[in-house]
Amino acid sequence: MTATAPPPPSTPERTVADGRVELPADAVPSGAYANEDLLPVPLAQRKWTTYNFAALWVGMAHNVASWTLASGLVAFGMDWKQAVLTIALANVIVLVPMLLTGHAGPKYGIPFPVFARASFGIRGANLPALVRAAVACGWFGIQTWIGGSGIFLLAGKIFGDGWSGAGTVGGYPWTQWLSFVIFWAIQIAIIIRGMETVRRFENWAAPFVIVGAIALLIWISVKAGGFGTLLDQPSKLGWGGDFWKVFFPSLMSMIGFWSTLSLNIPDFTRYAANQKAQLRGQAFGLPTTMTLFALLSVLVTSGSEAVYGEAIWDPVALSAKIDNWAGTLFALVTVLIATLSVNIAANTVSPAFDLSNIAPRKISFRTGALITAGLGVAIFPWKLLASPEAYIFTWLGTVGGLLGTVAGILIADYWLIRRTELDLEDLYKAGGRYWYDGGWNWRALVAFAVGAVLAIGGSYSKLDTKGVKQGPFPVDGIISFLKPLADYGWAVGLAASLAVYFLLTRYVPDSKSAEPVKS
Repeated sequence: MTATAPPPPSTPERTVADGRVELPADAVPSGAYANEDLLPVPLAQRKWTTYNFAALWVGMAHNVASWTLASGLVAFGMDWKQAVLTIALANVIVLVPMLLTGHAGPKYGIPFPVFARASFGIRGANLPALVRAAVACGWFGIQTWIGGSGIFLLAGKIFGDGWSGAGTVGGYPWTQWLSFVIFWAIQIAIIIRGMETVRRFENWAAPFVIVGAIALLIWISVKAGGFGTLLDQPSKLGWGGDFWKVFFPSLMSMIGFWSTLSLNIPDFTRYAANQKAQLRGQAFGLPTTMTLFALLSVLVTSGSEAVYGEAIWDPVALSAKIDNWAGTLFALVTVLIATLSVNIAANTVSPAFDLSNIAPRKISFRTGALITAGLGVAIFPWKLLASPEAYIFTWLGTVGGLLGTVAGILIADYWLIRRTELDLEDLYKAGGRYWYDGGWNWRALVAFAVGAVLAIGGSYSKLDTKGVKQGPFPVDGIISFLKPLADYGWAVGLAASLAVYFLLTRYVPDSKSAEPVKS
């Protein structure tokens, strides 16, 4: 392992007792691969505590997408116990790579795209950054469509059939498209004002959403005749073969939900006061918050099945069934606040940094956020949310496989090859030890290609009861002999890319990057 460790830093780095590193003030990187948003956070500005990280997860997890993720499993036939088990297990699993990649944030104060330079190369880091940014843009669009739907239904309660029954364009009333644009514009206005406005907003948004979710649970339980009715809704799958056929692809999709943050979590942990803060905050905040919120959502969805004869997995659609105008208003305002808070915080921070990494001298954090907002419309989010099948398996399953592939490379490089030792200055320097071949590390590219093919090469679509294909992929899979791996895409991609990258780097090391460390 010594042969593949990085060379000694060319500029003395200050390392404090707890292992965190910063560059001296006279050695702050500059040039084509640095800007104010990508530079390491100074030690004096790394102040986030355990509470801050736990609160971050409360704010990000309590949103409509998390709700539909859990309630969608009930729509597939699971009962509340099976759905909560699936989500709880998935979040414990995804927490592991999240903590591993998050380690570089507190230690070096660097965001995800800069962290990726160590393994992919200074220029090559744009590949995982763009993959991650594309996913974030997709989520931004999904959340914006959800928020627009909330406005559409709320306005329908006020203006009546003239609004909700307006002429259709592209399968939706033109007033719903208008609502989508309005919600999109609200977010743009906040982005222009900066992230500080968002942080102040989130201080009270998260508890407000919790109250709203509990109120919805109480309402549906009263309609259903008590909590017992919600808990008694049976599984349509049982615990036999039918359940396991749905469980494993669902588990991978649940992992795929937060696999995005398992890559760019350094964007947040770079502000941590120490490693314990991010470790404890995330370990407490992610699994518990997601599991409890999942329990709320599946109970409400089970209640909707008892009351209306069908599982209504979309909380916006369910809120519209409240016959009390004040109750509807409260429910939909809760949806809007939840969507607004998580969308700007979770779905603009990463792509803003990622897009800035492409051209640091031209694209700032704010510019990157605005580009994200535009691309979020171009992915047609209304199609992804058209059904649980498209949302959970096609979208989350596919992107989860690709993101698992990137995570495998990052973990192998940082933990197995470099043993968490990076040269901070060289992460911003052309011709340094992370320059590889013209700024690209071919070993990472090969590992990414192998992992991606194995993870998503077998992606397939199912047939509904009428024999109609549900999804964009062939029924037998894109590559038929890889179809058995498709339901395990995230795990397959992570394991394959980790192994390939480690072996290539171990036995065909880059001469400059492999020089021994001098302590």
